[in-house]
Amino acid sequence: MSQIEKSDSVVIIPTYNEKENIALIIKAVLELEHQFDILVIDDNSPDGTASIVKGMQAEFPERINILERAGKMGLGTAYITGFKWALEHKYDFIFEMDADFSHNPNDLIKLYNACAKQGADMSIGSRYITGVNVVNWPMGRVLMSYYASAYVRIVTGMDIRDTTAGFVCYTRKVLENINLDSIQFKGYAFQIEMKFTTHKFGFKIVEVPIIFVNRVLGTSKMNSSIFGEAVFGVLKLRLDSLSKKYIRKY
Repeated sequence: MSQIEKSDSVVIIPTYNEKENIALIIKAVLELEHQFDILVIDDNSPDGTASIVKGMQAEFPERINILERAGKMGLGTAYITGFKWALEHKYDFIFEMDADFSHNPNDLIKLYNACAKQGADMSIGSRYITGVNVVNWPMGRVLMSYYASAYVRIVTGMDIRDTTAGFVCYTRKVLENINLDSIQFKGYAFQIEMKFTTHKFGFKIVEVPIIFVNRVLGTSKMNSSIFGEAVFGVLKLRLDSLSKKYIRKY
């Protein structure tokens, strides 16, 4: 594929032990009507996830990319690494997506259109914008997630229903305005921090309704300490913001 045909979009997929899902999710993304390139960031998965990706990369070298890290370093640092790579490679639309099909690859089109065609600077695949659209989660986890988002909304003042969502499209200008090295959190509070920072810069944020389906294959990385970071970290975010200036480069 020539440089002229290069996609304007890249989907960043962090992985750790996702051998059951990774080939299927890559295939699903590559088959979409809009061309999305893929960047897998693998944290030295012992199950051979990276080898599967590299096998597919040989067939689609222009579409599939992989960065391998030495070990588990946190979701936030994986995405920061991916954002920097995407900016260096001149993508205009940069996506976060899980490898386990909890995010439907078809919804990438909706997130893309919200930014590329409807003027949003950030679009969020939202579980809660039209009620509670979560499948196969225990009720306790649904309630924890829903009320955590409500709590974050109250503390931060953001008008966002799904503040911990991990299915997001960023425009290039959002990521270029954020000092990525200053992002503090590594777990799910990272998702809140990125939305809060985008909000404080005055960018247009739109929530797109999706249905979130709990993973069928592989093992969940979620635990109570991750939610704890999100709940307590948001207080620090709010307090720190009181003495910080958010001046956009453009």
